[in-house]
Amino acid sequence: MTIDTNCIEVAILGPLPQHFSYRCDAPFPKSGCRLRVPFGRGERIAIAIGTATCPQDIPVKGIHRILDEQPLLPASLQALLGFGSNYYHYPLGAVWEAALPARLCQGQQIPSLAPTAWRLIADANIAERGLGARQMVLLQRLGNGNVRMAELDSSDRQRLRQFLAAGWIEAAQEPLQLREAPLALRPEQAQAVMALRASTGFQAFLLDGVTSSGKTEVYLQAMERLVLSGKQVLFLVPEIGLITQTQARCAARFGADAVAVYHSGQGDAERLRVWTQARSGSISIVIGTRSALFVPLLHPALLIVDEEHDLSYKQHSGWLYSARDLALRRAQLEDVPIVLGSATPSLESLHNRQIGRFADLRLHERASAQKIPPIEILPLRKKRLVAGLDPSLLRACGETLANGKQALFFLNRRGFAPALLCRACGHVPHCQRCSAPLTWHRRQARLRCHHCGLEAPVPEQCPSCGAAEIAGIGMGTESLEEFLRERFPNIPLLRIDRDEVHTPRQLAERLQEILHTRPAILLGTQMLSKGHHFPDVTLVGIVDVDQGLYSADFRAPERLAQTVIQVAGRAGRGDAPGRVILQSHLPEHPLLLALQNGDYATAATQLLRERQQAGLPPFRALALLQAEAQRAEPVYAFLRAARSCFATELDCSGPVPALLERRAGFHRAYLWLEGANRSALHHLLANAISLLGNLPTARRVRWSLDVDPQNF
Repeated sequence: MTIDTNCIEVAILGPLPQHFSYRCDAPFPKSGCRLRVPFGRGERIAIAIGTATCPQDIPVKGIHRILDEQPLLPASLQALLGFGSNYYHYPLGAVWEAALPARLCQGQQIPSLAPTAWRLIADANIAERGLGARQMVLLQRLGNGNVRMAELDSSDRQRLRQFLAAGWIEAAQEPLQLREAPLALRPEQAQAVMALRASTGFQAFLLDGVTSSGKTEVYLQAMERLVLSGKQVLFLVPEIGLITQTQARCAARFGADAVAVYHSGQGDAERLRVWTQARSGSISIVIGTRSALFVPLLHPALLIVDEEHDLSYKQHSGWLYSARDLALRRAQLEDVPIVLGSATPSLESLHNRQIGRFADLRLHERASAQKIPPIEILPLRKKRLVAGLDPSLLRACGETLANGKQALFFLNRRGFAPALLCRACGHVPHCQRCSAPLTWHRRQARLRCHHCGLEAPVPEQCPSCGAAEIAGIGMGTESLEEFLRERFPNIPLLRIDRDEVHTPRQLAERLQEILHTRPAILLGTQMLSKGHHFPDVTLVGIVDVDQGLYSADFRAPERLAQTVIQVAGRAGRGDAPGRVILQSHLPEHPLLLALQNGDYATAATQLLRERQQAGLPPFRALALLQAEAQRAEPVYAFLRAARSCFATELDCSGPVPALLERRAGFHRAYLWLEGANRSALHHLLANAISLLGNLPTARRVRWSLDVDPQNF
């Protein structure tokens, strides 16, 4: 048999587990270039990943077209995607599809970038005869320095095109300058900045700073020399709502033209434009959410992952990657430092600091003169509550408002009530598609499932017994808002949750309203707790966190501790001291007692000790094999069959039902897969993954593998 070497191996964009070979005449495309290839009865976009050898007696189709002369991504990012495919055991073509702007996946060309500034060529041979006065004025401006396109009207832009055709001008790169002076640093901040500036090559830092300790100023001064010397910084935040304030801080320091944002809320054209500018080096700072991790940089120098503990860095559908973890790998591949910042670091990051993988940077004090307020725990047992609130919390709210300040109430439940209850027979309306009760949204007169979005009208009579004794049980932000408006009728109340705020623009407007309204009551869910600076908030009331104390999710205590500290950190950030009051029916719970002094480290140490004793991450490696189908039987049949695919060295438990057993009409269950360490786990998973797809029962379910799962 003869071998034909004129073949290329490609990954088709999409969730196809195998690679394919196509005939290709010279010149061969480089690895990382896009191709149009025949596939089935049509054609697809593919990524060249290397050469291949094909037997000549097997017909091999030829490629249709090479779309790129040069690779879309540098070698470091190509290696990152290859690593991400292997680590999370997900098809390489689907990984590339998730990492690229949508228009590139559709085969569109990379747009050319128009220069933002022009200058006169030093030895330009300009014939002044025949030039008008306006042309001479513009030429003089070009000779005196760079002229920005944004400064010119349409007639001057036409003159620029004439000068360009004559060969008199050229594109200019505007040098960056500081637009505002850096803030004075406290000693701990200065030490952190010095450590980051001194780092060369790859090094991971954990910036563990209490809320309002000035972590952003540390980031800005650490990136200052890099940006002014033409280098680039990638700055990740967990949610779109946090981009606006970060962008404003960076733009104020380095100029708006130096900063761009990249996130899923942008249109396809805008994302491609920012991607292209970053790739060309014309943007100095890219700020974005999870997907921004894969934006190529021409001169990468520093990676920042702010609020590194946040669950939003983990993708929850398709390619189940962690942007925080892959950011560490990217920094290693590009040989640049990375800083992970948080007031409540994840237990994984704290463990990595303990064993020396992360360098330790601490900020123990706030940037303002105010100290971290302790957390007052109000026992609720045998108390006569008013709309679910302790009277002493209401008195504290009244005093705060009388002083012209703001009070923040945190309740992480939307709607008017978490459920409806028939007082006659005890019936609770549930979602027809999920294992969860329907939430009552009284303002819209609807019952709504917060898992699948199903809606239903509010029944006037119990659908089970016919009684007209239906009432809400529990409290949500909508009912708390109604009560607080009645209790404090002359005080503005600003509510932030996903029922009130639907877009990043609405969130930005509401946050600005908070900054300019005093006194005021702020009410919200997690959206209100993450990284926002409210200098006039002096009272924080945490209404209900008890539901997180006894969850079946082993990560729930960590999430609860982080939430309590983050919410508490909104108080006392300005000139006045803060006060934090937490209501609980379990005031003696060890975790709440550990959080009483506002110190996250004590609680985290306790939780790490419990994880180690239980043999849970970060002390062991974990993966979940998840399956779902519209009937329960094929789910459990597949998972029982899947157990035989895993080697005996792997601790395999299950199948067990998911914590939300039925969602959007699908029954869900999983296998719990544990290994002594990551390398052992991945070796065994790699051997099993190809066997799973060949199981007869696999065709009857949707299944996925979640490595390092974060949300149960």
